[in-house]
Amino acid sequence: MDKILKSDSEWKKKLTPEQYNVLREKGTEQAFTGKFVHNKDSGVYACAGCGSELFGSDAKFDSGTGWPSFDEPKNLENVELKTDFSHGMIRAEVMCKKCKGHLGHVFNDGPTKTGKRYCINSCALEFKKK
Repeated sequence: MDKILKSDSEWKKKLTPEQYNVLREKGTEQAFTGKFVHNKDSGVYACAGCGSELFGSDAKFDSGTGWPSFDEPKNLENVELKTDFSHGMIRAEVMCKKCKGHLGHVFNDGPTKTGKRYCINSCALEFKKK
């Protein structure tokens, strides 16, 4: 997989201010404000930074947390996990492997067979409807 390398100014031209804050500065959108929290359409969620396919709608579930939640990635080759020690916690950060964009975090408290809850910021995603 070819990595996408862009300067900060190139990312700022491509992304909205909210997308830049989340994808490049590891920010978080406010709970229950994202456009995909309640999306029930069939399709694929891709990285807003580079278009890599990340999650299928069949893996999405309502976690009640205020962010889109998935029990597994569509393609593990497109997702990277990194230990995150910020905010006095130890969490697993979810990143796009191709552009290194911050997507959210994964937790081991999911209600499905995987036991995972990939808690992802809506603004870090694009949706491709089937």
